[in-house]
Amino acid sequence: MESELPKYEPTLHDLKMGKLAQPFTYERELAFFVVQVGLSIAEYDMLTEKEKMFIRKEYENKFVKDMTWLRNAVLNATVNANRKRNQPFRDLFPKKAPKADKEYNEKVIQTVEEIEARNGKGWVELIYRQNGMKIPLQKGGK
Repeated sequence: MESELPKYEPTLHDLKMGKLAQPFTYERELAFFVVQVGLSIAEYDMLTEKEKMFIRKEYENKFVKDMTWLRNAVLNATVNANRKRNQPFRDLFPKKAPKADKEYNEKVIQTVEEIEARNGKGWVELIYRQNGMKIPLQKGGK
């Protein structure tokens, strides 16, 4: 069983206001596109209704994204302002490690394995010796 919401019944006031605003729909939309989107009147007149709908939707998406960033910034500032003593600040934009290039890494590993098969693993010990470091023992001993 699906519960149905009651249908919207416009009031007499809503109908009157809609009737008053109807002759000004062009002007209202023109004002939106000129002020918010930055189009000229000539550019607005060249748009189709479908293009206007897509522009409105993208503007709505941009507005939602901007408000989400603003909310996150305010929340972060509030958390940082109310943090306990000696606790670190919470970054608004935490650093993320870049994604690894799998193809490149696989090629590098394959090349290293080929070199080790040909020449052995003596190159690792040579690097440790030249840097004056102790050669680490493997888990099961050497």
